[in-house]
Amino acid sequence: MFFRNLTLFRFPTTTKLDDLATGLAECALKPVGPMELSSRGFVPPHGRDADEFSNRQGDALWLTVGSEERLLPGSVVNDLLQKKLAEIEQKEGRKPGGRTRKRLKDELIVDLLPRAFIKPGRVDALLDLQHGLVVVDTSSRKSGENVVSEIRRALGSFPALPLNAEVAPRSILTGWLAGEPLPDGLTLGDECELRDPLENGAVVKCQRMELQGDEINKHLESGKQVTRLALNLDDHVSFVLGEDLVIRKFKLLDGAVDALENTEREDLRAELDARFALMSAEVKRLFAVLEGALKLSKVEA
Repeated sequence: MFFRNLTLFRFPTTTKLDDLATGLAECALKPVGPMELSSRGFVPPHGRDADEFSNRQGDALWLTVGSEERLLPGSVVNDLLQKKLAEIEQKEGRKPGGRTRKRLKDELIVDLLPRAFIKPGRVDALLDLQHGLVVVDTSSRKSGENVVSEIRRALGSFPALPLNAEVAPRSILTGWLAGEPLPDGLTLGDECELRDPLENGAVVKCQRMELQGDEINKHLESGKQVTRLALNLDDHVSFVLGEDLVIRKFKLLDGAVDALENTEREDLRAELDARFALMSAEVKRLFAVLEGALKLSKVEA
């Protein structure tokens, strides 16, 4: 159980979470209704057969938002609609108007929705209580905001805001690739994305290559700026940091995972707990490095 993408939000460390357990249970995922397109709510992180809706390891809290979505492709609805419209035109000798089309489409959706397949989903989140940080396992800002909204619904109030930097992340990333000193522990990876700052300018994506070579330097000399940059934190974590402050391709390396292999655990739950504890510790360590380097803003109570 390791997160792969990290979308981050900040909340005041003074936020009261005393009623969170009760709120999570009250906002548990309910089965999607026969006439609903989707349903969202909390599920136990260890699986739906578990009882607890959160799991705490030190100052790290693990939450999971589950979802059920009815799959009703627009192409299926439109195909059936065209057949009904053709039948009416053949029978009455005229093309149905806009109101008729809308009424027929609504009737088709009502008829098809209860029979549509249901797709389950889950999005995991880490609450770092020490730093006032919500880390959502997604690269989608919308998906991350949905998780924060569910936490807000469970608590009644949750003043969390998207991560924000006091300096332009693009300028920091460009400087690092151009040879400026990196924060202690960080080294360049083998991937980057460079963009011409002009509107509709060129975009260059480099993967699996040496980033401190002549080819990259020529792009920088032409004025291109770095919008994504692969980095390593010691020999523990590799990731790609974007100018949107989303951390993609987050991966624990052998230096971190070796600690798991040297510990014996009796069951799956213990294994998941150990993985979450390890991952949350590395996320905290990474955030501490990035917070100073990017001058990440805090949220005042």
